[in-house]
Amino acid sequence: MIALDFVFAFVLLLGVLITVHEFGHFIVAKWCGVRVLKFSIGFGPTVGLGRFRMRWERNGTEYVVAWIPLGGFVKMLGEQPGEEESEEALADPEHTLGAKPVWQKLAVVFAGPGMNLVLPVVILAISLAVGIQRAASVIGSVEDGSPAAAAGLQPGDRITAIDGEPVRFWGDVETRVREAPGSSLDLSVARGDETLVANLDVAGRKGLDVFLQASQVGWLGLQHRREATTLGVPASDSPASLAGLRSGDQVVAVAGEPVEDWSQLAAVYAAQRGPVELTLEEGDPVRVPALGDLDALGVVPATVLISAVTPDSPASAAGLAAGDLILTLDGTPVGSFASFAESVRASEGRALELTYAREGETHATPVTPTLMDDAIGPSGQQAWMVGIRAEDATLIGATLLDREVNPFVSVPRAVGMTWERTALILRAVGKIVTGDVSRKQIGGPVEIARQAHMAFQAGWEIYLNLLIMISINLAILNLLPIPILDGGQAVLFALEGIKRSPLSLKTREIAMQIGVTMVVLLMGFALWNDISRSWSSFVDWLRGSAGL
Repeated sequence: MIALDFVFAFVLLLGVLITVHEFGHFIVAKWCGVRVLKFSIGFGPTVGLGRFRMRWERNGTEYVVAWIPLGGFVKMLGEQPGEEESEEALADPEHTLGAKPVWQKLAVVFAGPGMNLVLPVVILAISLAVGIQRAASVIGSVEDGSPAAAAGLQPGDRITAIDGEPVRFWGDVETRVREAPGSSLDLSVARGDETLVANLDVAGRKGLDVFLQASQVGWLGLQHRREATTLGVPASDSPASLAGLRSGDQVVAVAGEPVEDWSQLAAVYAAQRGPVELTLEEGDPVRVPALGDLDALGVVPATVLISAVTPDSPASAAGLAAGDLILTLDGTPVGSFASFAESVRASEGRALELTYAREGETHATPVTPTLMDDAIGPSGQQAWMVGIRAEDATLIGATLLDREVNPFVSVPRAVGMTWERTALILRAVGKIVTGDVSRKQIGGPVEIARQAHMAFQAGWEIYLNLLIMISINLAILNLLPIPILDGGQAVLFALEGIKRSPLSLKTREIAMQIGVTMVVLLMGFALWNDISRSWSSFVDWLRGSAGL
């Protein structure tokens, strides 16, 4: 049985988008003096129970909410080919769409997609007025052997500018770094009361771009998330192992002083003299010698401590098991599970050399990623994986409330944020057309419903972000020059303006038939992608229901 929250999330999303889109057509048509016969949200029979129906009339317009929430429409007088000669149009010719000048026709047509672009601006402006919690430009962790570590950057440092350009949020830092492989950047860093300037050479390595395609990206070894106090104990002869510590142990206090993250653990331990008592989250306290730093003690952050291995996966074939601590990938220390996962996904199936620790001994093994179902991207998408899950060994980094109540500031910012998202979607469309991004990523109503449900469960902020992205997608889709869509209608009206006379009824009917065919094919392709994505899950469900 379909969960109610699944249906609610999907219907709410489409309801808002359709209402906003059709309201754009409706309000501009009214403003231009076009008679609107019907304003429908949804298709099919009118929603109703008994004598109650979600239908009413006002000022000559019928308002309807229908059962099928996969679209909507505004029916205007004289809109369809041949309707100019209808009895109703002949009785009121000055209020038909065809009687209006070309600029008003174009205004009516573009109002729908325009409202779908205005909606993100409104949502973002309101969000800024309320306040958006965003990742601050504060370093959470620094990977060993990285350019950032060589430059002396430390967890807790706040990056204030890059090449003289001020930054406040981690997303800006990450974007600048990833877009600059092989170059150098000047980072202005606030550490306590002092300001430092560090020049760093940005390393280039194989990673994923914003479209999850393998590409060369910049890397400094900086992470926003903080390393947790989960221990990795690689060697059995280390002081930590001899004292009884094991990989996966989590320290909550050092000599009675609580510690929250790895940098705090390292600082408190370094200040101790004599035997040090470590309080663990689980198990009895452990006494270890005071050796000045955690490296001497023989512990490292458990950045990739395997919690589970997928059966019949490359990791399983390579002999990896839960409890193994991955140390290096192709000879490079693993600084975080995020960077490890990105390297695997960007491998494109190339064999990787892993070293890992198990029960105090270090082992090396090759592992070749294979294409597996990706739980991160769109449903049914595959990515290069090795088939492991890891313990969550990170903590949330520093955040900053991004709030702007002045509409003269928040609205332009919201416009800029909307444009950034629109440009990203346009780039994605271009890559789909050229084949650089798989056309299997085109989703239909099933995928939209799945994404809406996932976003709804994740919280309103994620849900509104999905609403924004789909609203922009809807605007772009409707602006395509396909007859029956708004962009195609605009082309026909523009041609009428150029030839200074209406197109023939036969020409408009042919154009509409071509448009319907193209839209049906496009929707059919998207629906086929949806079915293909869900087919294996459906078969598994059938087998389970049949007890096979």
